[in-house]
Amino acid sequence: MHISRLVLAAAASVAISLGVAGAGSPALAQQKLVLKASDVHPLGYPTVEAIVRMGKKLEAATNGRLSIQMFPSMQLGGEKEMIEQAQIGALQIARISVGPVGTIVDELNVFNMPFVFRDSKHMEAVIDGEIGTELLAKISENPQTRLIALGWMNAGSRNVYNSKRPIRTTEDLKGLKIRMMGNPIFVDTMNALGGNGIAMGFNELYSAMQTGVVDGAENNPPTYIVQNHYQVAKYFSMTEHLIIPEIFVFSKRTWDTLSKEDQALLRKVSREAQTEQRELWYKMEEESVAKMKASGIEIITFADKKPFQDAVKPVWEKYGGKYSALVKRIQAVQ
Repeated sequence: MHISRLVLAAAASVAISLGVAGAGSPALAQQKLVLKASDVHPLGYPTVEAIVRMGKKLEAATNGRLSIQMFPSMQLGGEKEMIEQAQIGALQIARISVGPVGTIVDELNVFNMPFVFRDSKHMEAVIDGEIGTELLAKISENPQTRLIALGWMNAGSRNVYNSKRPIRTTEDLKGLKIRMMGNPIFVDTMNALGGNGIAMGFNELYSAMQTGVVDGAENNPPTYIVQNHYQVAKYFSMTEHLIIPEIFVFSKRTWDTLSKEDQALLRKVSREAQTEQRELWYKMEEESVAKMKASGIEIITFADKKPFQDAVKPVWEKYGGKYSALVKRIQAVQ
C-alpha cells in the first residue's frame, strides 16, 4: 500500500511537471523538468553517485531546465517497484539488474551464466562493444519493456564468503548453505560448485548468516563491506563465478515527451556516467578490499579457476544451449 501511494504521488507530480502540453509539444521542451531517479543503494555508492553527477551536467547544459532528483536506499521500493514506476512515468531513471529485464528480453540472461566472462575487463569490452549496444537496443525497442536503456554499469564480480572455513576447492563447499539470488540459474550454479544454494531475499541475509540459517553468501567486496557481512562471514574466496553488469533505464513514457535535442543530451551524459561509474567502482573495490584486510578477513585468491569452471558444465548444458551463438561472440571479444 505504501509503494502504491508513492507511485500515485509521483505520477501526480510528474503530471504537474509536464503540464498540459502533449507529447512532442514545443512548449514542453521549454518547461523546467525534474527527472526522478532511484536506486536500492545509498548515497555515495558508485551507481548512485554517477547518476547524481549526470544530473549536475544536465543542469549546467540546460541552465537548470533539466535536473535530476535522486531517491537512494530503496526510498521508492526495490527494483520491481522502480521498473513499474518508470513504466508509467512516475519515475524517470532507475538502476536495475539484468534479471528483471531478462524476463522480457531473454538474450540478456546470457550474462547470468557462470563464468561467461573471463574477468571484469572482458565483461567491459563486451558491454562497450557491439553486443552491449545491441542488447540495450533490444530493451529500448521492445514495446513490452516501456523503457529506454541508457547504459551499463559495473557491479564487479560475485565471490563466495562464509563463516565456516576457507573455500579453496569445490570440495570445501560441500555441506555449506550459501544464499543465492532468487534465480534458478544461480541456485543451480552453487549446487554444481558443491554447495547448497538457498534462494533468499537480500534483506533477510544478515540475520540468516548471524543465526546460522545459512553459512554464507556470494557478492562483490563493496556490498560485503557496506552491508556488514564481513562481521559474520570471515572467509572470502575470489571465485568470480558470476560477473553480471547492471543497466540504467529511462521511462519511455517521459522520453517520448522530450525534444530530440534533450534526448541526444541525455544519451551523451549517460555515456559519460557509464565511464564515471566504472572509475568510482574500481576505487570503491580497492577501498573495500583494504578494509577487509584491515578487519582480518581471510581472502583466498586463485591462480587457476578451471576446477570451478569445469564444475558448472551441467548448468551450461541445462540453460546455455539457446545462447550458444551469442556466447561464441562473447568469447571472441578480446
